[in-house]
Amino acid sequence: MSRLLPAVLDVLLVVVFAAVGRRSHAEGLDVAGVLRTALPFLVGTAAGWLVAGITLDGGPRTLGYGVVVVVLTVVVGMGLRALAAQGTAPSFVVVATVVLSVLLLGWRLVARLLG
Repeated sequence: MSRLLPAVLDVLLVVVFAAVGRRSHAEGLDVAGVLRTALPFLVGTAAGWLVAGITLDGGPRTLGYGVVVVVLTVVVGMGLRALAAQGTAPSFVVVATVVLSVLLLGWRLVARLLG
């Protein structure tokens, strides 16, 4: 359970990011639409977990682990969106990077401060 909870939090927060983005752009909040928007970023999150798990000594709750997850979530997510001819405007890349950093690093920081 100790390794599962951080993964679930990351996935949940990426889905929240997608849902909030869809809502702010007046797109539907249907489950299929939210998952379609989140999917490229979820693939990136999985890649981040894989790379961090292989290359880092710290566990998934560490900030270093979170940085790897954020970077790959954004890079892979935007790359897949570009391949699918979805939006990757520079402003979206900046907003996604900031929001995902706050979400995916924020819970780790709070856990560190409370732990």
